[in-house]
Amino acid sequence: MILIIAEKPVVCRAIASAIGNMKLTNGYYQNSQYIIVNAYGHLFTLSDIEDYEENPDYKWKLDNIPCFPRNFKYKLVQNNENYSKNGVEKQFKLIKELCNREDVDTIVNAGDSDREGEIIVRLIVQNALEKDKRFLRIWLPDQTDITINEELKNLKDEKEYDNLANEGFARTYIDWLYGVNLTRYATLKTGTLLRVGRVIVPIVKAIYDRDMEIRNFKPDIYYGMISKEITNGEEIELNSKEKFEKSKKNICLQTCEKYNQSKAVVTNKKIKEDILNPGKLYSLSKLQNQLGKRYKMSMEKSLSIVQKLYESGYLTYPRTNSEYLATNEKDKVKTILSTISKIGYPVEFKDKKAIFDDSKIESHSALTPTYKIPKRENLTEEEFIVYQVVFQRFVAVFCKEPCKIQKTEISIKVGDYEEFVLKGNVIQQPGWTKYDKYNAKDKILPNINIGDEINIKFVPKEKETTPPKHYTTAALNNYLINPFRKEKKELDDLPEGEIFTINGEEIDDTEDYKAIFQGLELGTEATRTGIISNAIKSKYIALKNDTYTILPEGEFLINSLIQMGIQMDKYKTSELGQALKKVFRKEMTIEESVNIAKEEIKLVFKKDDQNIEQDTDIGFYGDIIGKCPKCGNDVIRSKYNYCCKNYKECDFRINLNICSRIISKKNAQLILKNGYSSKIQGFTSKSGKKFDSKLKLDDNKTIIFDFSN
Repeated sequence: MILIIAEKPVVCRAIASAIGNMKLTNGYYQNSQYIIVNAYGHLFTLSDIEDYEENPDYKWKLDNIPCFPRNFKYKLVQNNENYSKNGVEKQFKLIKELCNREDVDTIVNAGDSDREGEIIVRLIVQNALEKDKRFLRIWLPDQTDITINEELKNLKDEKEYDNLANEGFARTYIDWLYGVNLTRYATLKTGTLLRVGRVIVPIVKAIYDRDMEIRNFKPDIYYGMISKEITNGEEIELNSKEKFEKSKKNICLQTCEKYNQSKAVVTNKKIKEDILNPGKLYSLSKLQNQLGKRYKMSMEKSLSIVQKLYESGYLTYPRTNSEYLATNEKDKVKTILSTISKIGYPVEFKDKKAIFDDSKIESHSALTPTYKIPKRENLTEEEFIVYQVVFQRFVAVFCKEPCKIQKTEISIKVGDYEEFVLKGNVIQQPGWTKYDKYNAKDKILPNINIGDEINIKFVPKEKETTPPKHYTTAALNNYLINPFRKEKKELDDLPEGEIFTINGEEIDDTEDYKAIFQGLELGTEATRTGIISNAIKSKYIALKNDTYTILPEGEFLINSLIQMGIQMDKYKTSELGQALKKVFRKEMTIEESVNIAKEEIKLVFKKDDQNIEQDTDIGFYGDIIGKCPKCGNDVIRSKYNYCCKNYKECDFRINLNICSRIISKKNAQLILKNGYSSKIQGFTSKSGKKFDSKLKLDDNKTIIFDFSN
């Protein structure tokens, strides 16, 4: 008898339906060959710090951290998202009974086809099984009946997925070490619950940094040169690349005059027929980019819908980071195309490197429809939108009729000063644009030819620099996929559909895939959506109309971590990401990767002997640092300052941050004891100038700067 353990009830039902003639009894399906039972997602979770203590003290305190378990322990989930503790315990008891039935000789892991799904079922089996049995794996790229039955004939030994499991366990341990230790440390330091995680912090910091850039942006005025004159009855606009500082308007005027005294002549005109390529198939991130841009759909909402469509058998596995298909899927694609063709779409199989490329697939191919086409009435409005976006892109990629365009390029030379190039595209044959979204409009150039003289009158035009834009879903996803790539503005501004080329030049995405496979990305396709959702729920960031902004709680988080010297940036996170990929490739053990995290965490707790001028240690929330010079009560470390314990009646305080400089606990103590601090380096004035100074109490017991030696 073969026992199949599905990750979720919906998968359990799908497998049972595909096999057929299965009887549901006592919470599981059974026939003469198979037993199918489900988990509720995670049934086990890593134990808390207190679970490792012989005499547990459930109060968070410094004595318990840092905690580095010799062996990580698991326990049954206490609060499942959809099921009670009793429900989880009951389901695990059932699975355990089935695992240990005498007639069961084989157990099949039917977790989702990813790292998380791999370890969910492994943990259940490890905790349930009392003696060794054959352990196999079913890998489901989609949940159609055909695929399920094919994969049941192609079960693999679970050991073939050890590398995936090892990476999954290593990621879980590392995230626990960071989350548990640094969350408690930061919370005890600030007196405010701060969720500190390996990935959530760099994501929040990216949004914080961008918003600070926008907030502190000061536009620069400059002058450009522009000509808008009529030639042959058509206005021809020429924008010079020359720029002049605000103070050099006269030079700009003089340059305009030089241009105007010259002849402007058409030196070249190219007209050619070309093919406009459709966009690539979707990875999860790229699909979420489109849904956010077009429909203002959050990543959390879009993922939940895609997951449901996958579980219904309409789409392939959703948490994929690739926009390409595997070469061994060509026959499968032909089957899907045959189905689509029968319902009226003009598609044909295309064997192209731009579609099939094994080198750009890690675990899963691009997100596509399956041969199972849903009826419109069986989908909600949002489900229909998501399905159509995926379906239409697939049709566009395999559309028989190409999109033909006429490309025109005109070169205009102004004397010996500057050459202007005008470009325009006109769609001659719509092709795939009839099925997939394409927003670019025809741009028709003026009817001028080689040798024609163009009327010009250049004049100065006042312009100003613009601040960077807030992160959108697309911009943030592009950053998280490859945080070390210089942001490519043209990719975000590209018309929907024209993905393969920019101005006729093919985009090389090799760099992005190299970053993904090396572990340089922040988060993964499987985790990113949930982490961003948690950041929103924690009120660190906000999402409105597809735009992310930092919230006061997020600013407090980042500023507090800076004050505490906790570096959780893209560099640290990607370093650990690379280690996890090495675990996956068997170049590093789980223990070795975990040790990297431990060493980084140790640095936070390490007490270095610093010169007081360099010291930025602000102590812990609630620390008594001295006596109030105004009323004699204790002065304590609060959230934003060192203040009198009798703060309701006494207004004495020393801010934690003065002119962008952290004021250390030691310096605050010196002020209370002697009336002045040591000389503190690194203050920043409102104008941005750096300066050094002591702090001292004036006669009113107010903090002032002291520039004396």
